[in-house]
Amino acid sequence: MPELAELPGIESARIIPREEHSISRKDISPHALKVLSRLAASGFYGFLVGGGVRDLLLGEKPKDFDVATNATPEEVRQLFRNSRVIGRRFRIVHVRFGREIIEVTTFRGAPEKQLTVDEKSPRRSLKHVDAAQNEDGLMVRDNVYGQIDEDARRRDFTINALYYTTDGFKLLDFCNALSDLKTHQIRMIGDPQERYREDPVRMLRALRFSAKLGFEISDETAAPVESLSELLGGISPARLFDELIKLFSTGYSQSAYQLLRNSGLKHALLAPTFEALEHCQPEEARLLELAFSNTDARIALEKAVTPYFLFAALLWPPLRLSMRQADCGSLDSSTQFLRLASQTLAEQNQFTSIPKRISYACREIWELQGRLTTRTRQTVDATLNHPRFRAAYDFLLLREAAGEALGDSGEWWTVYQFGDDIQKQELIEGLPKTRRRRQRKRRPAGSNP
Repeated sequence: MPELAELPGIESARIIPREEHSISRKDISPHALKVLSRLAASGFYGFLVGGGVRDLLLGEKPKDFDVATNATPEEVRQLFRNSRVIGRRFRIVHVRFGREIIEVTTFRGAPEKQLTVDEKSPRRSLKHVDAAQNEDGLMVRDNVYGQIDEDARRRDFTINALYYTTDGFKLLDFCNALSDLKTHQIRMIGDPQERYREDPVRMLRALRFSAKLGFEISDETAAPVESLSELLGGISPARLFDELIKLFSTGYSQSAYQLLRNSGLKHALLAPTFEALEHCQPEEARLLELAFSNTDARIALEKAVTPYFLFAALLWPPLRLSMRQADCGSLDSSTQFLRLASQTLAEQNQFTSIPKRISYACREIWELQGRLTTRTRQTVDATLNHPRFRAAYDFLLLREAAGEALGDSGEWWTVYQFGDDIQKQELIEGLPKTRRRRQRKRRPAGSNP
């Protein structure tokens, strides 16, 4: 195992001994410990870093564990047969242990810095310059390797720049992160304007961490956000879609929604929704809040959350607004409704891309609302057996809970699903029969009209 004191950049760290912090090995993934052990046995340095260290110090169970090392991606790949190098903008290594992935990154340096290299020494300083920024300062490629102190300064927020080593079980703090953890602050490392220009998604990450941890975003970190919100327009819609899902899938979507609503980012991310909320009916805004509450409750119970249900709720206010403006009164399979539904999804696609499988499922949830509220004997079973029935039924219950008068449709479908045969028969008998269209008799060819 290499000596910690010999690691370049270690002199910049505040080193906290085992007896002065709360992290215990028993709370760390055995697979993460295995990665650290193999790196050390091969002459490299390895540290747990980022959210895993932060959450351990906060007494939370980390969702995953990341490792930072002075080994290059190629060297890590050679050490672990169960790994692969991914990414082009940031090259990282995923080491897979069954369903668990340990993400391993090489210490990063400043993009303009070039370091010397000694190919014969595994404890070398690294020379690797592969970085590029566009004219707005956005990092489009960032594979510059450096020392551990530089790696700490390249991270986004102080609370994500703590390093844990199994060498004496010490904690390394390069950015006064422990102080910000104690005072519950989200603080950007370096100049916030410059760091946001490097990667505008950091503005969304600040909101997400604030919602998840219940921390305040420091004044200097929050100050430039509104003036720089237009930079999100330079981020790919696919990446923004992923960030939006993360924002509302942390288990704290209610808090994230309020933070987004009060930030300068709302129109850069969900312009159709927030514009519609200024003109929508109270029950439509209430449905959105109930959807977030329902999402958080499901995550707390470790149940799955489907992105298409989330988007069906997020885009409900603009859909209903467009229906009123077009004097479209029903959610059904009519050409007019389907056109408005597609238009609502297309408008959101200008900000965050929505995969076709999700947009299609959204339309099905909306379209089924009409079949759930206008029932006939002939359509009940077909509706019940529709692949999207359960999601549409849950959405119907949200609409009723939000205050929409839907003729007790939610209770009807609840009884029909879970009642006995007698109850089901009574419900069916209470439904109207649909009239069959009378077929016109075809006249024989050549006959007079």
